[in-house]
Amino acid sequence: MKFNLRYFVLFLLLLATEILIALFVHDTIIRPYIGDLLVVILLYCFIKSFFATPVFKTAIAVLAFAFLVELLQYFNIVQWLGLQHSKAARIIIGSSFEWKDLLAYMAGAVVIILFERRRKTS
Repeated sequence: MKFNLRYFVLFLLLLATEILIALFVHDTIIRPYIGDLLVVILLYCFIKSFFATPVFKTAIAVLAFAFLVELLQYFNIVQWLGLQHSKAARIIIGSSFEWKDLLAYMAGAVVIILFERRRKTS
């Protein structure tokens, strides 16, 4: 375990961006797809803030987690947990499955890998 301030600052900036998107953006592109792309990067930065894990394995683990959450949305996990009346739960966990979200998550993982590869060669 090793704290990395750079990743933590990126995590905080992405978290603030995600909160602003959730609160103020109600469109058909940024909120549903850019938000999903960014959440993968956000989770990656959070993990890298505390653990010196390999880039590819971490990106794939975050992608797998995002896919799992989307699968749980397919099975209405928010209702199963009795949280359907919680706006926070519906925003954080999500309440509707969308195949296109999986593509947004994959795009987020690709951005991570390409960014880290470019940073490593610089």
